[in-house]
Parts: sequence; C-alpha cells; structure tokens
Amino acid sequence: MNNTWNQIGFYPADILLPRDCDMEKWAVVACDQFTSQPEYWEQADRLVGDAPSALRLILPEAQLKAPDVDSRIQKIHETMEQYLQQGIFRTLKQSLLYVERCQSDGRIRRGIVGMVDLEQYDYTPGSGTLIRATEGTVLERIPPRVKVRRGAPLELPHVMLLVDDPDRTVIEPLSKATDTMEQVYDFPLMQQGGHIRAFRLTAKQMDDVAAALLNLKEAAGGDKYGLSGAAPLLFAVGDGNHSLATAKACYEERKAGLTEEECAALPERYALVEVVNNHDDALQFEPIHRLLSGVDPAHVVEQLYAMYPQAHTGRGEGHTFRVVSADMDTDLTVPHPAVQLAVGTVQNFLDDYTRRFGGEVDYIHGDEVTCQLGSKPGCMGFLLPAMGKEELFPTVMTDGVLPRKTFSMGHAQDKRYYIESRKIVK
Repeated sequence: MNNTWNQIGFYPADILLPRDCDMEKWAVVACDQFTSQPEYWEQADRLVGDAPSALRLILPEAQLKAPDVDSRIQKIHETMEQYLQQGIFRTLKQSLLYVERCQSDGRIRRGIVGMVDLEQYDYTPGSGTLIRATEGTVLERIPPRVKVRRGAPLELPHVMLLVDDPDRTVIEPLSKATDTMEQVYDFPLMQQGGHIRAFRLTAKQMDDVAAALLNLKEAAGGDKYGLSGAAPLLFAVGDGNHSLATAKACYEERKAGLTEEECAALPERYALVEVVNNHDDALQFEPIHRLLSGVDPAHVVEQLYAMYPQAHTGRGEGHTFRVVSADMDTDLTVPHPAVQLAVGTVQNFLDDYTRRFGGEVDYIHGDEVTCQLGSKPGCMGFLLPAMGKEELFPTVMTDGVLPRKTFSMGHAQDKRYYIESRKIVK
C-alpha cells in the first residue's frame, strides 16, 4: 500500500455494502438525530418492516434510556452476526468511495469514505494530533455508546471529518471523473433525506487523494494560520465526535498489553468516516443563539459590563452580538476579546453569570424565534454572528475546542445516513 497513508492517518478500507437489498429501506439517518421526536424513529421502523436495514444495526439515542436497552443491544449484535452469515454484504477490498449527497435543500455535498487511525485522534482540548474534536466531548455520553460497540462485529459510520481545503484539491477533482469509476449505489433516502450516490475510486485516484491530503498536512501547521509552531491539524471532527470517541475508548480497552505491531493489526484501531471539505458550498455553518431565562435583564447587562469593562453598545472592533429583551434590542461589542469567537465571549459570560446568580441557558436556532423568546418577561436573547468557515481550524488550534453549541452543520435530515459498514473483529 502507498506509504503516504501512514503519514496522514487516513486509509482505504474493506468496505461492506448490502447486496440485493432495497437501499431506501437499508439507509437510516445518524442515531443522534431526532432524539426528542420518537415518532421519526417509529415511522422509520414502519417503513423498514422486515427488510434488511441498518436500522436493525444501530441504537437511536432516543432509545438509550429505554428500560430494555441491554436486550436491544444484544439484538443488534445478533442481527449483525445474522446479516454476515446470510451473505447480506459484499466486500469492496481496500477501497475509498466518492460520495455525492443531494441534501433536502437541493445542494450537493461531496465526500470520501475511508477509515482513520484512532492513534491519530484525540478529543482532549489542546491536543496536537492530526484528528481533533471541534467541540468539547461530554465524557458521560461515551459509556452508553461503548456498550453498543463493545463486542459488535460491525461498525457503521456517521462521523464526518472536515479538511481545510479552500483550493479544492482533494475531493472536488473526483466529481469530474465519475465516468472512470464503478458506481456502487444510487438511490433516494427515506424521510426527506434527499438522494445519494457513490463511486469506487481507482487505484490511481486513491494515490492522488493520498498525495493531496499529504500536501494539506504539510501546509496545515501553525504558519498557515499565523500561529507559529502549532502542530498541524488535518482533520477536524464536524459530526459524530462522540461516536469517534467511543471507537477510541473501545480501541484503548482492546490494545491493553499488546505490542505496537499487534495494535497495528487490530481492526478496532480504525474507524470508518466520511471526509468532507470545510469549504464545500453545500456545507452551511448556521449560528446557534443563546436564550437566558429566569433573570432580570438589567442586572444581566450590569454584570456583563462588570466582566467586560470596555464593552459598549453598537458595532465596533472586537466581538459584536445582538441582545434582545422586553425593553432592549441592541448590538453590544466587546473589544480586545480573549478568545477567537464571539460565541466564546458570550458563553464565558453566561457560564459565569448562571453559576453566580442562577438562570437557565437554552440553545436556539433562528433569529426570529430567539427574538420572540428573548422578549418574554425574565428572558434575554443573545444573537450570535455566524462563524466563518475560515475560522474553524485556527480556532481549534488556538482555543483547543470551540465553545459548546457553536454552530449547526445543516438540518437533521441532511446528516449522514448509515450505508457502509466495516468488520471490527477478526
């Protein structure tokens, strides 16, 4: 195999795809979506019926606290074994897949499916690995997911990794070469998920991807972002960080006491992912606003000025955000901020305020609804600017991770659907 893969931590994989299945019934959306809408998963269950489906191989997070969760997990593992024994899958040996996803808004999002080396991934803020989390990892969310992965013969990915490729050198050239590839699927996705198709890269195209990623890595150090001496960041986790953290936890369990050579041979050392360009036009970063309730807005503003003495009304140099309450609708600016993003400035204040004085913080999508809720008695809305895509990588390199709930990467139905899988036991 091309030795370049070892330098970038991303590899071709033995990818399993279902054969002779109704693909629209096979593919289901990421398990961490629609957690407050059990009816979505009930409808998925009705649509799938008795057909082979990835739905039978995953545990929706809406069911994580079900009283029979252990038996559900056991059934998932049994179904994985059953599908393997029944020959449901065909294996694409040592492959990368080029994927085109038509989202619900009609935009085409492009990606490459392969596997990453979990030795190159660390979710700890401030780590210098090639693959890093973009937001804080909630450690309590990992053990329940470990139960699903531990002992499972298969993994199914909904992880999306982002590369900072403004010149579009890695993925986009493949869009003009699909006539040279084997098409491996092409079908509509259930429940307003849009449409998806994928192609298997040729050996030459895989080498070209490896070379392009290596070039990105060599340019991805701190000098690229004016951060001299910072370790290169090649892949930033866009979606599915807790799933990747779960894979890492299971691998750490498995490798205990093994030699380096034995660890390298473990299938659990790797995780299947989709790599997407941070600059893909279909990838939209939408701000997530803050709603503070159970407070006196005048007191909140007073404390905000106490924390940031140079803050002033109106727009200016620094971090500017809009504040809305029953008696206020104004822009505030905090000059000379200590963090990279306005959301960090606001979140640091809200964390400090609620710790000392109480109140509840909620995370809201959309300007209009934030203004409506913020105008209610005892409430305030903090409307944050959208984060520019160019800010993502330097912010992670500087601040470690982004503040929680910094941005949303598209609507729930546009998240990754489970289609591909990979064996994670020998």
